[in-house]
Amino acid sequence: MARISGRFPWLTSERRFTGRHPDDDGRRGGSPTASAGRLRALASTRSVAGQMFLLQVLIVLLLIVASVTALLLQSRSDRFQGARDRSVAAAEAFAHSPGLVPALRSPDPSAVLQPLTEAARKRAGVDFIVVMNRAGIRYTHPKPQEIGKHFIGTIGPSLAGHVTVESVVGPLGHEVQAVVPVTDARGRVVGLVSAGMRVNRVSSAVDRQLPVVLGAGAAALALTTAGTALVTRRLRRQTHGLGPVEMTRMYEHHDAVLHAVREGVLILDGNGRVLLANDEARRLLDMPPEAEGQRVSGLGLAPRAAELLASGTAVTDEVLEVRDRLLAVNIRLTDPRGGPAGTVATLRDSTDLLALAGKAEAAQSRLRLLYEATVAIGTTLDVQQTAEELTQVAVDWFADYATVDLAEPVLAGEEPPAGAYSEAPELRRVALAGLPRDHPLYVVGELHRYAVPNPMATGFVTGRSVLVPDLREAEEWRAQEPERFELALDHGVRSLLTVPLRARGVLMGVANFWRSADSAPFEEGDLSLADEMAARAAVSIDNARRFTREHAMAVTLQQSLLPRGLPEQDALDLAHRYLPAQTGVGGDWFDVIPLPGARVALVVGDVVGHGLHAAATMGRLRTAVQNFSSLDLPPDELLSYLDELVHRIDHEALAAEDEAMVAGATCLYAIYDPSSGRCTMARAGHLPPALVHPDGSVEFPDLPAGPPLGVGSLPFEALDLHLPEGSSLVLYTDGLVEGRNHDIDTGMQNLAATLARPGRSPDEICETVLSGLPPARQRDDIALLAARTHLMDPDRIAEWEVPSDPAAVAEARTNITDQLARWDLEEMAFATELVLSELITNAIVYATGPIRVRLIRDRTLICEVSDTSSTSPHLRYAAEEDEGGRGLFLVAQLTQRWGTRYTPEGKIIWAEQALHEVG
Repeated sequence: MARISGRFPWLTSERRFTGRHPDDDGRRGGSPTASAGRLRALASTRSVAGQMFLLQVLIVLLLIVASVTALLLQSRSDRFQGARDRSVAAAEAFAHSPGLVPALRSPDPSAVLQPLTEAARKRAGVDFIVVMNRAGIRYTHPKPQEIGKHFIGTIGPSLAGHVTVESVVGPLGHEVQAVVPVTDARGRVVGLVSAGMRVNRVSSAVDRQLPVVLGAGAAALALTTAGTALVTRRLRRQTHGLGPVEMTRMYEHHDAVLHAVREGVLILDGNGRVLLANDEARRLLDMPPEAEGQRVSGLGLAPRAAELLASGTAVTDEVLEVRDRLLAVNIRLTDPRGGPAGTVATLRDSTDLLALAGKAEAAQSRLRLLYEATVAIGTTLDVQQTAEELTQVAVDWFADYATVDLAEPVLAGEEPPAGAYSEAPELRRVALAGLPRDHPLYVVGELHRYAVPNPMATGFVTGRSVLVPDLREAEEWRAQEPERFELALDHGVRSLLTVPLRARGVLMGVANFWRSADSAPFEEGDLSLADEMAARAAVSIDNARRFTREHAMAVTLQQSLLPRGLPEQDALDLAHRYLPAQTGVGGDWFDVIPLPGARVALVVGDVVGHGLHAAATMGRLRTAVQNFSSLDLPPDELLSYLDELVHRIDHEALAAEDEAMVAGATCLYAIYDPSSGRCTMARAGHLPPALVHPDGSVEFPDLPAGPPLGVGSLPFEALDLHLPEGSSLVLYTDGLVEGRNHDIDTGMQNLAATLARPGRSPDEICETVLSGLPPARQRDDIALLAARTHLMDPDRIAEWEVPSDPAAVAEARTNITDQLARWDLEEMAFATELVLSELITNAIVYATGPIRVRLIRDRTLICEVSDTSSTSPHLRYAAEEDEGGRGLFLVAQLTQRWGTRYTPEGKIIWAEQALHEVG
């Protein structure tokens, strides 16, 4: 320790620890602030004196608290014992008073004893004296209203001749009471006397003594604390406020620490003299060995360094040049916290750090550029927009101008031919950024071909980046295109970096980065950065190219699966529109299916998801609907079969562990009958149709929603509507009413407002609805089908009821012949009579109940025979020995088509004959 003390003489001064002169205590003894500071210093547990002080104070405090607690408990116990004794004495005295027994046996004990007990209570100093009989009924009480009531307490032991003392809650509150028996001359207990005091009287007496006891304890604590503080003060002065471990560690290690750190430490006093300089400070400032104790201005330092160190002001990270090094200097004052006047300076060699900082800044800038490229490039699956994003990022962070040229197949979604190139193919400029309008380069959309000496052609053919630091030295390019080359130089283009756009082994085009004469030319270090940025952009462009190809394939498949045209029929005026999504083909579809009896089925549906799978699933469902409709099923029953089909498709996909192939779809199926104006519809999770009445009012029928297709196990419900002639039924998919900025309900309200106008044709309805769509990018397919209803002229329908009697067939043939004559269809009478005769005969033979015949003249002549049987006839070949079985074969030969459809009452067998074949 002697070595350290001798080397650093400033550490031996008491000012080093306390920050003040040893006589400061004497000069400042009367200051309250100084006293408080000394008390806090004594209480500090980090020093030996503080630990001793707190330990002694804690022991004294515990002793005083224990003493005060014991005194309080003893005082309270004495008070309760005194109250008990007084209550027993009062009760005993009154119980043995002369004349008490005769008073108890008098006709009115209360009148005699009440004044006596009150007088005795006041003289005895108790709160109550109560006299009661053996049953515990009070004869006296301080509260007269309590007389005659049962005594509250225990009287059993007292009836046996004992004195009972207890604490109860009675009419006066919480009480300490004694119960004494009253005996006659024979020793029998003839009554009881109880006397007592309220507990709060006892507690209040104890509480009045509490301030005196606590005051005495506080005074004792203050005296002992003051004495302890006086004893500890001397110890603190001797230890300088430090603990033993701290003192040992400081004296053993501070010298090693100061001389081992890589920072220079220089301590100066208030006069600018050097008190301490470690080895690093001596090396950085080139100080002489005998620097300690001398003024810093006389050490031969550089003038700026000596002036800064001797200034005596605080400095933060000021750079000081000393010879060939840059030092970061920090200076702090020692006296603001009560220490001695002076400064502590730290010096750090930042020459290497500045070089590293430059490299770090360059790396950070590189990472920032790559991050911006990752975030900003490839936000959409559009080839041209992705190329534009690349040029914009390059202009913002890397170059002054940027262009992107791509091969023609890339823009169409195709893959350019693989293999090596001897010359650059035709490229189309797809993006350009940073250049003025009068620039000499190729414009966006222009098709061009680079010649091989050109740096851009070289980059494409070789597949490697080409750097041209100074375009004025590109003589081969000047020789090939002198006019364009000179124009580029005149517009200030000076440096070029061409990077091929390659992804997954496919060379798609080139990206050109340009810098003007006002910017630093490209260097070799820019090549790797441009390559990384272009590589990320190339992957995004290739993804967009693949998406373009798949989107085109899906659109082609989708268009091939949708209806090519609308069938001819007279029940409805029809118009349709289909808009595929711009971000991916979906599975929306519609269909119009003619049904027997001049009826028409309208279908619209939506498959979950997008892409080829959705389009293929849509084709399967559309085919299934056409097949199911050929069975002439009701809408709810058809949706049940369709739901089972979708469920089976999903089950097959799950069995193959192909989650992407799970279908799920919605569908709306409606059948319109022009002969009655009746429309029957059902839906499976699809949006309800819009019904436009002839007066222009719009409503959405309350059609039961039903679960989406593929859920299974839930039935579908159908709704029957009567549609007046001229009504319009609008079927659509959710892409029409659901948008990014509004929900479906708002979209349906907007659709209703658009449709609310009478007299429009279906084609006008479709145009009006689609023209009202927002210009935003379409995210989902839109299928729209508009139908305006017609009612069939009653003169084109004829009906009869035929008795279930074979003899009635002749009359039916006569009616048929007459009706065809009225329609000028006499040439069809023979075939029609044969067909209806066979159908009516079958109904008479195999069915029961009423039989009805209906003829409908539409685009074809429709013959219908209805009965109450649910058995359908089947066409078969009859053997030569069979007597029957040739009737349906004859019907099939004479008609264009025939079939059976079931109704809630039975079935209808129908047959159609083409009108244009007559004659």
